[in-house]
Amino acid sequence: MKILVCLKQVAHKDARLEVRPDGTWVKDENVKFEINDYDSYALELALRLRDAATSTPKEVVVVSVGPERVSQSLRHALGMGADRAIHIWDPALASADSSAIAKAIAAVAAGQGFSLIVTGLMSDDGNFAITGPMLAHLLDIPHVTAVVKAELKGNALEVERELEAGALEVRSVPLPALLAVQTGICDVRYPNLKGIMAAKKKPLEKKALSDLGLDAAKVAPKVRIEKIYTPPKGEGAELVKGSAAEQATQVVAKIKELGLL
Repeated sequence: MKILVCLKQVAHKDARLEVRPDGTWVKDENVKFEINDYDSYALELALRLRDAATSTPKEVVVVSVGPERVSQSLRHALGMGADRAIHIWDPALASADSSAIAKAIAAVAAGQGFSLIVTGLMSDDGNFAITGPMLAHLLDIPHVTAVVKAELKGNALEVERELEAGALEVRSVPLPALLAVQTGICDVRYPNLKGIMAAKKKPLEKKALSDLGLDAAKVAPKVRIEKIYTPPKGEGAELVKGSAAEQATQVVAKIKELGLL
C-alpha cells in the first residue's frame, strides 16, 4: 500500500509573530517552524494504515512545498517513520495559493500509483481547508474531509467524519482516495533516536517546477493577500448590571442605539 502524506510547515505555536512593513505576511526570518498540527495527525494515520496493510509494497511518502527550511520538517517526518520524502520548491511558488500547491502535488502524485493520499483538514496559518479537495479533484479520486477514524476494509476504507453539532457520518470509500484528517484522530508519535539516525539515510528528493512539467504561469496564484494587520484596539467593554431581565433590556436598548436592530 503506497500512501502519500501532504505536509505543510507553519510557524511554531509559541512563535512571536510580527507583520512585515508591507503588510503582505509576517516576518519569518527569526521564527521557529514546525509541521502543521493537522498534518502531524495525517502522517500518524498513514503510518498506522501502512503497518496494518497486508498488501505489498508498503510505503509512506511525505511531500511538502516550501523554501529550504521545509527539509527540516521532512526529516522530522522521516524520523517518525515515513519511508521517503519529496521537497517541491521553485521561486515561482513563493506566493502560491491553495490551487498552486494542489497542482504541484498532483504533478508529483500522478502516475506513482498511490492507494491513498492523506492531508490535514486545514493549516494552522491559512485555515482555508481546500488544498485536499482541490488535489482530489485534479487526480479525479474520491475524498472525505474532517475524518476522525479510518480503517482498512479490503480495497476500501471505512471512515468516520465529523459533522456539525457533534454528529458523525460513516462512509465506505473505495481506493484510491484522499482523506483530510481532523486533529485528535490518534496519538502522534515522536521520533526516537533510532528513527532520527535512520532519517539521515532515507531519500529526500528535491523537485522544481520544471521537473514536474509545470511553469510559473500554471501555478500563478488566483488568490492574493492584500494586507494583514493587527486589529486596532477599540474602546473598553460596557458592562450591564441588574437582574437578568434588566440586563436583557439594556442590551436590546444598546443594539437599537447602534442601529443594529
